[in-house]
Amino acid sequence: MKAYVLRSYGSPEALQLSDVAKPTPGPGEVLVRVRATSVQPWDWHLMRGEPYFSRLMPGFLGLRVPKITILGADVAGQVEAVGPGVTEFGPGDEVFGMPPEGGGFAEYVCVQERHLAPKPASASYEEAAAVPLAASTALIAIREVSRVEPGRRVLVNGASGGVGTFAVQVAKAYGAHVTAVCSGRNADLVRSLGADEVIDYTKEDFTRNGERYDVLLYVAGDRSFRECRRVLTRKGVCVLIGGAAGRWLQPAGRMFAIVAASAFASQKAALADVVRYPDDRRNLVELTGLMADGRVRPVIDRVYPFEDLRAAVRYVEEGHAPGKVIVTI
Repeated sequence: MKAYVLRSYGSPEALQLSDVAKPTPGPGEVLVRVRATSVQPWDWHLMRGEPYFSRLMPGFLGLRVPKITILGADVAGQVEAVGPGVTEFGPGDEVFGMPPEGGGFAEYVCVQERHLAPKPASASYEEAAAVPLAASTALIAIREVSRVEPGRRVLVNGASGGVGTFAVQVAKAYGAHVTAVCSGRNADLVRSLGADEVIDYTKEDFTRNGERYDVLLYVAGDRSFRECRRVLTRKGVCVLIGGAAGRWLQPAGRMFAIVAASAFASQKAALADVVRYPDDRRNLVELTGLMADGRVRPVIDRVYPFEDLRAAVRYVEEGHAPGKVIVTI
């Protein structure tokens, strides 16, 4: 099969289109013929091996060479074969999901059954591939970390990005009053997703307008915890989903500093991490229901063919894509 293989850290040119062995599903695994995948910051961070300090921590990055050699955390496609013990799927079924160790940048990938769900009937492969990691992160931030309830006031900073577009919609689905922060050029987009109010960060500092929110979904930005506290109610929660665009220690360090500082305040900060809530099937099924009801729809900025995957990675790395970037295979 064809796959983009990462043998050393580097730029998108380090992703080499290669012929590799087609995988065979083991116990509990499903072999998926990938029809679409998405490109997101997860991919280019692993591609670059940055921030460098992450290479010293147990996880996805190796110290000198990548641990994950085929990237791609989202897949949508058809079941080709199943391994022993698989009961939920059979050959020909349409599925989507989130292989925890990548593999989506290939024609085939083996995925544990628990990380897959039936593809939403109304969704194309491209739409389904936009959902797993970004939408699950937004769902976990809202359902598990901040426990949003009807009537809560939620501020989404970074509302036009891959996670942000889902965060606006999921928060609305949970009954929140949503204020979205984005650039003026994306204001109409986030309004169409259900945002009750929109703040153009190029014209207004949302931390100084005197408004208070029960939840701040901090999808993107470079604010300190002192600044975040200004927009929170006395018992408000700041949920950290991402940091400022950057590859070095500073963005990650700032996020952990915010969490640490919140230990001494009435407002709290926490990380939204899909690894801590690994029930992928539950998340995907709930998101499928929200899509079927019309309350959540994927926002796709661009679609690239498989042979242009490196161009897709370059575009996502620039950090300006509204919604998701998809690659068809």
